Amino acid sequence: MKKIMLLITLAFIVSSCSPYGNLTKMEFDELKYPFEVHKATLDDGRIIAFSDEGKSDHAIIFIHGLGSYSPGWYKSINLLKDKFRCIAVDLPGYGKSSKEIHSGRMEFYADVIVQLMNKLKLQNATIAGHSMGGQIAIVMSLKYPNRVKNLVLVDPAGFESFTAGQKQWFRDVMTVEGVKLTNTQSIRANLVSNFYDMPDDAEFMVTDRIAMRGAKDFENYCYTVVKSVNGMVDEPVIDFLQNITQPTLILFGENDNLIPNPYLNPGKTEDIAKIGAQKIPNSKLVMLPNCGHFLQFEKPEVFCNSLIEFMR
Repeated sequence: MKKIMLLITLAFIVSSCSPYGNLTKMEFDELKYPFEVHKATLDDGRIIAFSDEGKSDHAIIFIHGLGSYSPGWYKSINLLKDKFRCIAVDLPGYGKSSKEIHSGRMEFYADVIVQLMNKLKLQNATIAGHSMGGQIAIVMSLKYPNRVKNLVLVDPAGFESFTAGQKQWFRDVMTVEGVKLTNTQSIRANLVSNFYDMPDDAEFMVTDRIAMRGAKDFENYCYTVVKSVNGMVDEPVIDFLQNITQPTLILFGENDNLIPNPYLNPGKTEDIAKIGAQKIPNSKLVMLPNCGHFLQFEKPEVFCNSLIEFMR
């Protein structure tokens, strides 16, 4: 009994000393974004939040990754908005977009991006996707080739192959309750694992994720994360990469801790990157040393310079 009480006391002390102990719970719409937020209502009534910076005729649409949101692109937008029209999207269920339940399929997300383009009267655009957003961008380039001018894949999902058993592992590991009950320490650890050396100005991603646990739509967000994982697993693109026709820029951090999957396919990120690049006919691969999975935030200048050179 004394041992149990000691453990409880220690847990209370650790919790009390946590730098996140005094964070105010926030609704998703209360999150502070580094740019003006616009909203569009799609045909099915979903509301999509997005930024729209820059005046160029050449638009880049930025698609975030699993569990993330559009502010993950803000450094890139600040560096690129003088040259391009930069549109960063909150996917359905994420950020300030509405939280209706949906399939989480990559094709569903691709359809949403095209619907948004229709609302914005954009005939085509360069599509830039990070992680899961990269897999969405690939699906979009295959389904809507005339709407995708160029493809920019940043540490993209979709270059790995998984067996039926490995796919089931993802489904078993990712549960709504598990996402919902992720504790503060794990939230921060998960974020840190996205970087080779997490910059101080990425801390807002941790505090936002902790604060949103009190939002009324938080459970739907958790459901969206789980369905998105299933969507990636159930809609692989590895066997269709050779059908991509758009000029494609592929960027990977050499120290990506998430690709390849460290539990299922331990190995070098560069090996996976080369597999994808060799399959995509008109592609250029850039590997960034001393850089993790969140490449566009950790090395924004290098990312943007590579993108600008590619666009020329």
